Amino acid sequence: MDAAQPAPRSVLILGGGISGLVCALKLAEQGRAVTLLEGSDQLGGLGTFFEHDGRTFEKFYHCMLPSDGPLLGVLEHLGLTPEIYWRPSSFAYANAGRIYPLNTPVDLLRFSPLPFADRIRVGITGAWGRVCSAKGLDDITTSQWLQGLSGKRAFATFWKPMLEAKFGDRYHDVPALWFWTRFNREKGESKGEVKGYIRGGYKRITETFARRLGELGVTLRMNEKIESIDLDADGHPVVQTAAGELRADELLITLPWPTLAKTATAAFKSRAAVPSWDIDFQGVINHVLFLKRPLTKHYWLATPEPCHPFDGVVETSTLTDEADRGQGRHVVYLTKYVHRTDPRFTQPEDEIKRSWFSALQKLFPDLRDEDLEADYIFRAPFVEPIYTRGFGRKRPPETLIPGKVSLATTAQVYPVVTSWNGSVIQAEKTVGQMS
Repeated sequence: MDAAQPAPRSVLILGGGISGLVCALKLAEQGRAVTLLEGSDQLGGLGTFFEHDGRTFEKFYHCMLPSDGPLLGVLEHLGLTPEIYWRPSSFAYANAGRIYPLNTPVDLLRFSPLPFADRIRVGITGAWGRVCSAKGLDDITTSQWLQGLSGKRAFATFWKPMLEAKFGDRYHDVPALWFWTRFNREKGESKGEVKGYIRGGYKRITETFARRLGELGVTLRMNEKIESIDLDADGHPVVQTAAGELRADELLITLPWPTLAKTATAAFKSRAAVPSWDIDFQGVINHVLFLKRPLTKHYWLATPEPCHPFDGVVETSTLTDEADRGQGRHVVYLTKYVHRTDPRFTQPEDEIKRSWFSALQKLFPDLRDEDLEADYIFRAPFVEPIYTRGFGRKRPPETLIPGKVSLATTAQVYPVVTSWNGSVIQAEKTVGQMS
């Protein structure tokens, strides 16, 4: 190196999920000296994987949408676009033992759990949601907005159970802006819904990231648990891990917000420009089933009735090639969004497996015990913020301490949908403000 040329600024990134990976890639390509710390033995955050019968599968279901431009742009940058494939996707709703497709206006008109007039109002709600302005929706609740559009009866029968499935008893304060953004992401394709997957699974993405980061000189430190995040006497960030103390010119935090709130010292919190540290998160339980037969043709089957211990049946094998899952194998995720303090979150695995599969058999009476090849349980305590009215004003900034500490985490993604695409958007925004 030329003696007159200054050394590149060093950046320490905490967290190896998709946000951390994108930040590391962008900053390394700018010439920064990047070190990334990940607390587990895998990169990818909620995109981590497990092995079954010689193949890898995601612990938490994932897919891509054609509207996920920022994520697809990163994958193109990594040379992965030829490995992405697309399949038609559909949604259905379980009610009183029947399964109702809900993908077209005709499907909605046939949705007998709602009186005919309410079906019309729900359809108008969907049409209005595609064209209305988002202005002011952060300050009214989803419940208020949907009741005003669909009516109280349709809200109680149709919308409320799905909100409760996502947020439990905290659904009542979720801003309408959250629903509006989510609805438009899922329903934004005029030529019918399609979803994408990548050959080799999401492990293929994180492995490609790791290889590219290695080529750029990024240091990856795995199984590095963060014990505390502090500031020294001069106001520079100091990170303590079990292996020792770490410092850099700049710190970029991509940890889940509750983890940051727990590990940040009082001195750090007093200096950080954060509107509120009080942002809670919803967790999730996934029961992954490998079946020898399909259940439905639908990717997502909503099961919001209280008789079901899970919120939805996600049949990912409707999207994936047999080469990625195994011949004759059908992969189903039973999912339940639940707070980490709820007793159900820590229920023993054997109890979950037994009770959930039994409930699935009640929904599909022809499903036999011998149709189950294998099953697994995975849990994540921090999946999505529990949004409250005015969350846009509560949203943490990209810069916590100017020139020293930056942030790219899911607590900031709002009102964009919490997803890998949303995390890429946030990561690029944060890096842009660091440049």
